[in-house]
Amino acid sequence: MSPGKGEESLVKKRKHHSSEQIIAKLRDAEASLGRGESLAAVLQRLEVSENTYYRWRRMYAGVKAPDAKRLRELEKENARLKKIVADQVLDIAMLKEVTRGNF
Repeated sequence: MSPGKGEESLVKKRKHHSSEQIIAKLRDAEASLGRGESLAAVLQRLEVSENTYYRWRRMYAGVKAPDAKRLRELEKENARLKKIVADQVLDIAMLKEVTRGNF
């Protein structure tokens, strides 16, 4: 049954965080945990699940905000270069087929 007008959905919308936001939240969480606050309370305040928190820790452990921005830029560049290489591989395969006369 879908919620009608004015009704709140029980499922929260997913939030997309930038690398800088994630690093800030991790710093905040580590500070709170260091002060003795419970993990459950910290995760509720940050509005993230325990799985998300641990995934973020694994991905961004020891990363500074400028480094995260550079990492994101490098990942985009890497994806662009992979696409170029894939296109070239297809072009080469197509040219080989044409030179064999199998077109």
